[in-house]
Amino acid sequence: MKSFRDGYAANDEFQSANSGLQRGELVRDLLRQRLQAPVLPEHSLERPHLDALVKDALAPQGVLFVEAPCGYGKSHTVATAVKAAGIPEGCVRWLPLNCQDNAPTRFLNLLSVALDVPESCDISLQGGTTFHDVLAIMLLALKREPTEQRSVLILDGLHQITNPAVIVLLQQLVADIPSHFSVVMLSRQALPYETHALELENRFTRIGPEKLEFSRGETFELFRDVLNTQQLTSVAIDHLYDLTEGWPTPLALYRRDILQSADRHAVSEAPGVERFLKESVLGSLAHGQVRSLKAMSELGLCSDELLLALEPLIPDGFLLPSEAYERGLPIKVMPGWGRWYRLNPLLMEWLKAPVMAGYSDRMLAASRWFGSRDQFPEALKYSLLAGDSDEVIRIASEGSEALLLGQDTASLLRLRKSLPAQLLERSPRLRIVYSWVHAIGGQFRQAKMLLDGMDEQSYQEYETRICAIKAFILRGEGQVTPALEMADLALSGGELSPQGQLVTQMVRASALCASGRFSDAREANRAASRLAREAGDSGSEALAVYAHARIELGKGALKHAEQLLRTALDTVIQEQARPARIGETRLQLNLVLVLWHQGRDAEADRLLVSCGRHAEQTRDLGLLLAMAIRVLMCRSQGRLEEAFTWVGRAERTMHTWQVDESLYVPVLEALKASCWLAQNQLESVAQALKKLQPYREAGCVPELFPMMPGLLDCLQVRLDLAKGETLNARETLSNTRKRHGEAIPWGVDLHMRLLEAILINQDKGFAAAQNILVAVVSEAAKEHFISPFAELKLELSELMAKAYSQLPKTPFRDALGRLFGLAAGESPASLAEPISERELVVLELIAKGLSNQEIADTLHISLHTVKTHARRLNAKLEVRSRTQATVRARELGLL
Repeated sequence: MKSFRDGYAANDEFQSANSGLQRGELVRDLLRQRLQAPVLPEHSLERPHLDALVKDALAPQGVLFVEAPCGYGKSHTVATAVKAAGIPEGCVRWLPLNCQDNAPTRFLNLLSVALDVPESCDISLQGGTTFHDVLAIMLLALKREPTEQRSVLILDGLHQITNPAVIVLLQQLVADIPSHFSVVMLSRQALPYETHALELENRFTRIGPEKLEFSRGETFELFRDVLNTQQLTSVAIDHLYDLTEGWPTPLALYRRDILQSADRHAVSEAPGVERFLKESVLGSLAHGQVRSLKAMSELGLCSDELLLALEPLIPDGFLLPSEAYERGLPIKVMPGWGRWYRLNPLLMEWLKAPVMAGYSDRMLAASRWFGSRDQFPEALKYSLLAGDSDEVIRIASEGSEALLLGQDTASLLRLRKSLPAQLLERSPRLRIVYSWVHAIGGQFRQAKMLLDGMDEQSYQEYETRICAIKAFILRGEGQVTPALEMADLALSGGELSPQGQLVTQMVRASALCASGRFSDAREANRAASRLAREAGDSGSEALAVYAHARIELGKGALKHAEQLLRTALDTVIQEQARPARIGETRLQLNLVLVLWHQGRDAEADRLLVSCGRHAEQTRDLGLLLAMAIRVLMCRSQGRLEEAFTWVGRAERTMHTWQVDESLYVPVLEALKASCWLAQNQLESVAQALKKLQPYREAGCVPELFPMMPGLLDCLQVRLDLAKGETLNARETLSNTRKRHGEAIPWGVDLHMRLLEAILINQDKGFAAAQNILVAVVSEAAKEHFISPFAELKLELSELMAKAYSQLPKTPFRDALGRLFGLAAGESPASLAEPISERELVVLELIAKGLSNQEIADTLHISLHTVKTHARRLNAKLEVRSRTQATVRARELGLL
């Protein structure tokens, strides 16, 4: 077969002879037509963070690898970023690849044209030179070219290259690229060779789908014109984001369909989106492989082992989840779950219609597969989907409370409406199971209704189990003492299973922690941990560590809590081939809480993205905590509009999930009040606190938000301060301390002491207030507990400006300086030698115009002592008179 570069190819010999061109020159011109960069649309979404990421990767000899499934905008992202980096078009060599480029000679010819190497590689090949040597000659020729112009070679569609000989050439190209070149590779699949050497040289950058997919904010920005014309609501756009998970091309196609057509379709049924899924995503697959994907969509979460068990029930061919992932299909490895996979929700929904034959048999087989591995919720879920009532009752009779608590029960809650009523009548145990499911999902009223509907005989038979559920519900409602009493009653029954004891001990630990009885809480937590280890359920073990970390958080031991959480997360990640665990999400969320308390917002934000999405997918009430942290982060950064957006989203989500209002309304009202206070909307704050008064009087301590009761009292104090009602503020603060006694969480105690410093500054002057502030800062610095200062930033700003120079020089002081805009080099109160507390008192009296004798009489000290203080003040302030001292002190913010 003739070489493609040969002048005889495609009758080129005759054409070149007629035109006087050199042999093969027309073919070379044809190849140049391949060097086409994608055309950028006029109105595309600006993504400056991606532009910056690509620009940084395009360093001399830099290698950028962009890997993502079809439709993630790989080419668009690189083209936009290269243009934004200011690289001239003539220096960008864009080479689209296809499956015909697997011949080494053809690949080398394409490179020769793309890199504008004049020498024909075929001449070298005809002389017996190897492919490796030809490429080396080409690269050497490029290196000898005298140029300072930076160039970029972009290989688009790298997944088309499968020939090992060409892959070796590709590896050589990347390793030996000239210093004035950068290489960009775009692919749907992983690179077929190792890159660790490049990574160690800091030459390799990878951009994956997690960076290319749109964020929620970017999705709203994309649909802003549609939203402004009311063609879609914000709720619909929110749903779009959840369904697509920010998949750029389907979102852009759906937007175009909305703008071009008056007909409205669901996104999975929109003509443009359907064509994209059918032709671009699945077009290269055989019919049997598509059927395997349909089976994966039915299961939701899938592993190779599970799908292999269902192979006899999937007709016509087979494709494992790992193979689908390696082929570059939109399927994700679920982080921290071992080798479990999930299709993109949009593709999953589209594949489900129409239902594939044998659905019930597959669901029943999946149920038995999970049942054989003691995965109770999954086994029950798939038996419900199979419609096998006998299997449902059998599984329910064998299920345990600990397995329910430790695993994902969201699917069971979604299936509740389709559950036949007679099943609950036939099986009291199933009624107990679904009481747990409703309780875990925050639907306490429905859980109570199921328990109250049991006949007397069944109630007596399962009384200890029912007491355990009631204790869980009471703790979820924030009732600490009743929950503790009910938990003790359940444990004293003597008939509670080890798993039931585990759940109840965790309830006790939480209630005792909320009561400030930390040592008793730790004992209960140790009992729960022991039972979790005996049960061998990693989800419950994770929850036991979560409960331990909550105790440490209540004590203010942030560093110990972080160590516990990170160790537990490292441990659960090691477990391979396992489905989801709610406990892992709770570990991550509490790590986010620790990071936020310490002011590590960037780390907290990154972790919130993944665990928040997981909590939403698994219907974990921890999502409320995630959204609350989002609100607090936005508020502390002055992004109040975004903070209110998160409050609204949390409210909609909890309402959609049918969570009892008592669980989320107080939290969201408190967050709104905090944001309104930042906006100085005092009337709105007062109304919110009035709405919260019943919860405050009831003394409820929410399990997810144990600091909330004290913080609500602090919010009342802050409102009184804003209104100038210092007497009311002082009285509220005093009553709060009396009411809570020693049960005040450490974080709340810091809030209250900071508020006391603000009040004392108004009553007794700066010197006394500074004394309290320095003590609080010194204590908070031990754990780098900066969140109280961020929350009270508005109220503390004046006091902090005056006291900053007197604070001990520590990293925590520097962090406070950044928070309050008082960086060390810019502090207005920076003195060579700090002024003592007694000197500050004397300085304040001097500023009021008192004579030395009057100061001595006021402070009950000698006249000589007053003169000594005044002399030292003049020296420290570098002045010569009382008047100058007063002026200088005001300039420095000391008065």
